[in-house]
Amino acid sequence: MGNEASDDRAEGRSDGGGGGGGAEWSDAGSGGAERADGGRRDPQDPQDRRDPQDPQDPQDRRDPQDRRGPQDPQDPQDRRGRPSWWSAFRHSPFFSATVVVLIISAGAGLFAGSYTYAFANPTPHRIPTAVVLPDHGTPTEKAFVNGMEKALHASLRLHLYPTYPRAREAVEEQTVFAVLRARGRGVELDVSGASGASVAQVLTEAAPKVGRALGMPVLVRDVNPLQPGDPRGLAIFYISLAAVVIGFIGAIQLSVHARALEPGERIAFTVAYALLGGFAIAAIVDWGLGALDLPFLESWMILALTMFTSGMVFSMFNVLFGRWALIPTWGLMVLLGNPSSGGAVSWPLLPSLLGHIGRWLPPGGSVNAQHTAVYFRGHQHAFPFLVLAAWALLGCAVFWTWRHRHPGGRETPLRRPER
Repeated sequence: MGNEASDDRAEGRSDGGGGGGGAEWSDAGSGGAERADGGRRDPQDPQDRRDPQDPQDPQDRRDPQDRRGPQDPQDPQDRRGRPSWWSAFRHSPFFSATVVVLIISAGAGLFAGSYTYAFANPTPHRIPTAVVLPDHGTPTEKAFVNGMEKALHASLRLHLYPTYPRAREAVEEQTVFAVLRARGRGVELDVSGASGASVAQVLTEAAPKVGRALGMPVLVRDVNPLQPGDPRGLAIFYISLAAVVIGFIGAIQLSVHARALEPGERIAFTVAYALLGGFAIAAIVDWGLGALDLPFLESWMILALTMFTSGMVFSMFNVLFGRWALIPTWGLMVLLGNPSSGGAVSWPLLPSLLGHIGRWLPPGGSVNAQHTAVYFRGHQHAFPFLVLAAWALLGCAVFWTWRHRHPGGRETPLRRPER
């Protein structure tokens, strides 16, 4: 019986080829059985069911992108099948354009606000003043000092010196901004326009008024005036500003137009444009316009160091923040650094916070070094150079440490196999 049943089953399988009433089956692999006669598949037959997501199924003609689930964050449609406006906007060019518009608008307001806050209404807070007190002060000098503090609504930070030459030396060292000493029945006030034109102007305007109120003669002299081509003392601020701005613009242009440069090569080219740019600034201001009589070599090196430092600050932010590196660079160097540098308004007249931090930033270091080189030759300080060098080394160190994030460079060509 078992053999007969077995023969019957074998007969039934073979009949399909000639009788036409049966169906012939062929193995289609792991995807399931496939009807060889091209007939419709029976959805009730477990052997005739296929995964509708199987890309090998010829019946599944849907676009592969349509198979994504509604939870896919890249799917611009929400769960209802309708496009999500935020997803569509987020992946459109209008999103980046909107971000840029908002950043530029905020930057414009901050730029105007920072400079207005620093320059619009300079107010004296503390003015270092040398007082010659061979007899520990006279009543006339004390009365004048008190009158000046009331008139300025500020304090004269007094530094006592036994002789006038010692007090004048303190002016050359930029320790004090003025020298006060007794002169007959009145007083003599020596100001230094080169130390700070704005401070000298404030003292020069206030001193005669105080003298008239106290009924004493007051003689005001400018013992270290500004150069004729720079009557307001702004030329140094402008050339330092040019070095700062062009310094980081040069780094931006290298990152855009010379992306194939390796990190070491980019640093070398930053040095190159800093040297040439510093020379161009000094030559035009001194030889071309005659606005300042510069100690050319020293001023050139200060400008070159400023440009290099500014360029490396951008390069540092470039590996840290990528395409948004201009924002922290602009904030540090232009919004904060330039107003607090003391170039346009001397630090005793700046708001207290700006007066303290400005000397520690690259623009302040550049202005201080250049100012001393031009007007106080032979009394140069190391501090502003240390500030510039520290920022330059920091920029180089960060840029080199994270050089794998440097947006550029070039691949080393493969060596050809030797035959």
